[in-house]
Amino acid sequence: MDTIKNGLCIITTGGTFDKIYDEIRGELTFRRSHLPKILKSTRCAIPISVQRLLAIDSLFMDDSHRKKIADACARRDEMRIIVTHGTDTMVETAQVIARRSLPKVIVFTGAMVPFALENSDAVFNLGCAITAVQLLEPGVYICMNGKIFSHDQVRKNRSLGVFEGFSIQSELTLVPEQS
Repeated sequence: MDTIKNGLCIITTGGTFDKIYDEIRGELTFRRSHLPKILKSTRCAIPISVQRLLAIDSLFMDDSHRKKIADACARRDEMRIIVTHGTDTMVETAQVIARRSLPKVIVFTGAMVPFALENSDAVFNLGCAITAVQLLEPGVYICMNGKIFSHDQVRKNRSLGVFEGFSIQSELTLVPEQS
């Protein structure tokens, strides 16, 4: 199986993944995506194109932003797409794209801690998403905390700071468990 037929694209939309600390204003903000730096440092050997679509906190996303992300996924020639997205409304955007029934593998990922700060989960989550997008069948998924979920069987547990499934079959397993 050619896992990257027609290439792989990562669409950035902002979220905690790409935030930086602005020392002057004393807040987290956006300047540019960290993705090119991350991909270079990880020595990822897969050809990847990057489309910087938005730079917005997902709490400020509305239907027009979600439509823009869905349209971008539909327009891309690549059959395998990763969307970096803020974790607060990632599930809602994934559901909007899923309603399009695109014949592509679309994996959402993000970070609870910005890449620019110490102890970020951004690189780990991105690495997991890059692997997942190559192995999954067409559909829309969320890849966070080392787990892969179907877009319609996941929620963010804000008190624990993790994503979790809400049905027995919500977590997708790529490798059979050993007894």
